[in-house]
Amino acid sequence: MRYVNKLVAAWILLVATVVCTGCSSAKAEAVPTESRAPEWTRTAVLYEVNLRQYTKSGTINEFAEHLETLKDMGINTLWFMPIHPISVTNRSGKLGSYYSVSDYRDVNPEFGTKEDFKALVDKAHDMGFHVMLDWVANHTGWDNAWITEHPDWYTQKDGKIISPEGMGWPDVADLNYDNADMRKEMIECMKYWVEEYDVDGFRCDYAAGVPEDFWREARIELDKVKDIYMLEEDLGGVAAANLEYGFDSNYATKVYETLLAVAKDSKSADKIKLYMPSADNNTFPMFYLDNHDVNSWDRTIDEAFPEEILPSMYSLIFTLPGIPMIYSGDEIAYDKNIAFMEKDTIDWNRTGRDYRNLIKELSLLKTEHKALGSDNTGEGFVILDLGNKNIFAYKRVIKGDEVICIFNLSKREQKDIDLGSALTGKEEVLFSGAEAEYGTGGELPGQLHTFAPWEFYIIGAN
Repeated sequence: MRYVNKLVAAWILLVATVVCTGCSSAKAEAVPTESRAPEWTRTAVLYEVNLRQYTKSGTINEFAEHLETLKDMGINTLWFMPIHPISVTNRSGKLGSYYSVSDYRDVNPEFGTKEDFKALVDKAHDMGFHVMLDWVANHTGWDNAWITEHPDWYTQKDGKIISPEGMGWPDVADLNYDNADMRKEMIECMKYWVEEYDVDGFRCDYAAGVPEDFWREARIELDKVKDIYMLEEDLGGVAAANLEYGFDSNYATKVYETLLAVAKDSKSADKIKLYMPSADNNTFPMFYLDNHDVNSWDRTIDEAFPEEILPSMYSLIFTLPGIPMIYSGDEIAYDKNIAFMEKDTIDWNRTGRDYRNLIKELSLLKTEHKALGSDNTGEGFVILDLGNKNIFAYKRVIKGDEVICIFNLSKREQKDIDLGSALTGKEEVLFSGAEAEYGTGGELPGQLHTFAPWEFYIIGAN
């Protein structure tokens, strides 16, 4: 079974020699060979909270007033961008980057207090949310106390602490993972938020910059406290080893990039299948149409996926075998790049568009149909070849529940598509859309069907 308690079934123990880089001696330890995501991740709908920009005050307490709206939208998992104090030394911009941490065990006073955050987590849990923190393990800000107290915890060149080389991040100092004491304290800081605040997991920033054996060690220690979910930011897919134990999910960056190209009509939909997950390990993708990096530096969700395209793209990421993620403002297709290091409150009335009900309906489908659970066992996900490169179709089956998804991911009409191999005619349309019109139900397409641009169907086979 894919989803079971890690401490009972996932810790398949091997007697192995574990060498910690920088440790003076090696020792034999019992090493788990794989991880298991918590059961709740099967139906997780993830929301990235840009706390600074979410409300006028940018505080924890004002954000808490919006939990009911998010819950009604179908969101059940909150990922908070880093909540820690931001370094002043070498700060970039007026307010600085969330990712320049000066204290891993405190809350940025810009947002409120630790007591405010504890109250928020408790309230969120009471409402049925899970809560994740963004964790920055590769580097700290320049006025983090570690700089003066433990300079050997940092990467040095010519006797001086340096920023991560080749990254263009002058506001942060690179941590030295050859130092065993620093590793231990980093893990203790992560455990602090699980033990004292009951957070449910971490999204780990630039995880590829940190050695794989650290993530394995951290995961082992964190799982002793609580069954957590770990999301890896590895945009280039260069740290696949992290998925062998440390992490449950990675960014589906290649899928996102392919969807961008499909939306611009520079690639056909059949290319998506090249980046679908396999059963090589027990991890599953995090699918997204936007995130803080993309939004601030590259493009808005509206630029990437215009109004006539967005409903089909949302429907796609909610039905593929992974976790869908919504970024702050995506629910109104926010058409402004949100400033990263300055105050830039989201104008919730700016676009006049509202996709909250769409997200709600898709969230209901994900939670009500076991076949749509976030999973990567390799079982029950079958890509259907309908003889047209612009039609992307697949079925998902688990424990008697079957869902068939058919998308015309093209700005052109696709004529006379033979659906005989996919449908019997006895199925039920659960959700459908065409030309920016969408909703529950709809008429089942015939055995030979002409698809309008961006037309899609989510179909129940039972």
